[in-house]
Amino acid sequence: MLIWMLRKIMAERGIWTGAELARLLKEKAGYSLSAPSISALLTSQPKQMKADTLDALCTALECTPSDLWVHKPSKQVKGA
Repeated sequence: MLIWMLRKIMAERGIWTGAELARLLKEKAGYSLSAPSISALLTSQPKQMKADTLDALCTALECTPSDLWVHKPSKQVKGA
């Protein structure tokens, strides 16, 4: 299972709001996301993501994709 860590990464960098994230994306990565898109990233784990968006988040937050997504092995069903 993948665990979405955006809020944790933001908090570690002192970024507390979607507006701050939007400003950082624009300033550092030259990337714009709508307010609803940012809200969706902050409130739930994305089911899919454009590579450009992931790249912009990594650039703006100075992190890697493995910082934003943590893999935790799913429990395997015995006999499967």
